[in-house]
Amino acid sequence: MLTRLPSFNAPKAVALALALGALLVVPPQQAGAQVTAFKQAVAETGSRDDDIAKFYRAQNFEGVWTGSDEIHQARRAALLDALRRAGDHGLPVARYDADALEQQMKNARSARDLGMIEVEMTRMFLQYARDIQSGALIPAKVVSEIKREVEYTDRAELISGFLSSQPAAYLRSLAPKTLEYTSLMKQKMLLQEQAARGGWGPTINVASLKPGASGPAVLALRSRLMVMGYLGRSNAKTFDAAMSEAVSVFQKAHGLEADGVAGSGTIKEINHSIETRLKSVVVAMERERWLHKERGSRHILVNIPDFTAKIVDDGRITFETRSVVGANKEDRPTPEFSDTMTHMVINPSWYVPRSIVVGEYLPALRNNPNAVRHIEITDRRGRVVNRSGANFAKYTARNFPYSMRQPPSNRNALGLVKFMFPNKYNIYLHDTPAKSLFSREVRAFSHGCVRLRDPFDFAEALLAKQEADPMGYFKSQLRTGRESRVNLVEPVPVHIVYRTAFTDARGNLNFRKDIYGRDAKIWSALQKAGVELNRVQG
Repeated sequence: MLTRLPSFNAPKAVALALALGALLVVPPQQAGAQVTAFKQAVAETGSRDDDIAKFYRAQNFEGVWTGSDEIHQARRAALLDALRRAGDHGLPVARYDADALEQQMKNARSARDLGMIEVEMTRMFLQYARDIQSGALIPAKVVSEIKREVEYTDRAELISGFLSSQPAAYLRSLAPKTLEYTSLMKQKMLLQEQAARGGWGPTINVASLKPGASGPAVLALRSRLMVMGYLGRSNAKTFDAAMSEAVSVFQKAHGLEADGVAGSGTIKEINHSIETRLKSVVVAMERERWLHKERGSRHILVNIPDFTAKIVDDGRITFETRSVVGANKEDRPTPEFSDTMTHMVINPSWYVPRSIVVGEYLPALRNNPNAVRHIEITDRRGRVVNRSGANFAKYTARNFPYSMRQPPSNRNALGLVKFMFPNKYNIYLHDTPAKSLFSREVRAFSHGCVRLRDPFDFAEALLAKQEADPMGYFKSQLRTGRESRVNLVEPVPVHIVYRTAFTDARGNLNFRKDIYGRDAKIWSALQKAGVELNRVQG
């Protein structure tokens, strides 16, 4: 963990333990009635939740939190401490309300009260454990294009794991153990500290600034770059070389063209408030919790708003290329999910998706049967249809009986290779003849699939695990001009993610534009759930 959690308030905890313990110290003639009342309350209150009811039945309705012995005290103290520190993780503190839970304990006047508190603590533990381990939100309920299937630990396993472990250590172990989560949490706290000191200072009130400029706007630029950590201490009154280099570093960290000139786009990014950046980091932490499963010693990572595809080996990026992702309109945005790449197809045919056939090509064919001549029209048996004998005007999107296919060629929409991880969304990585798009800053143009700038090198990196001469083998298949499938001996997990905030190899923050508006929706949902932007206990 980034911050060491201090021990709980001992006098407070002892006083609470004595108050709870007093309920259990009764005359012998009343002891049976007290125990019966406690267990009955546990049974009745626990019956509202099947997992909790099953747990306490196995326990013979004995308590695990509310006793006066040392282990019960430690469990209570650790849970209350964790609940109060949930804000450190960008979780909704109000969902747990540790203060209200503690007040319930103080107000307990009977064994029945104690039984109800017992169950409430178990319920609160399970809620917190699931939230910090797998996220406070259900992704698809917030954004339909997030197809990610979050893995949840069985609730019985969570309870048994907690009871068999050192309480505070177990609760700390629940958060994602990835380096990215740790780095994001550290950066979140640094941003919060800076926000408490007043943020990054005055914004820059001009449209753009070039090297050599001077005046109040340059001083504001200098100040913000220094506070943000991109520029060392400087007394420069003009936009000098050091400031230009700092602007270039800022641009790289924000996915902008690194030209060292503070143009309108750069000024806009520099002027974003620290609160705006904090929201992105909190959302990124929630997203990291959704993907807490093992990602694979070798895996492919596609970050949609970063417009990149990377191969990661044992935590180190070994290959990276620019990408083009789905356009931000209708049904084109690239969905988020994980799957496994099993093979590549060299010299692929493009089997045109039905949505494109009837939405784009059929209207053109109605006007001109010879439109889109580079695409074959085929019947149900795969036979090429004679365009001159077909009356396309009589067909609608609903009854158009044909399919369309583009044979392998340099002009093929998929280029000369595609990388397959078969999925129900029909998404894959592929080459493209539209190379000019890779020079754009924002690269959202496809129908949903991910296009790669360097697909041959990507293929070589994948085949290096199984071929002595990977590029030689790839080109030999390419030269045939025939469609061929090459299986990966070791299938590779693919994770298509959406991160507007992420850290680099040095742990420094990078930010990207929320091109689909997904993070704005997630932040809104987190806020409604009770997440407070500057809530921190560490």
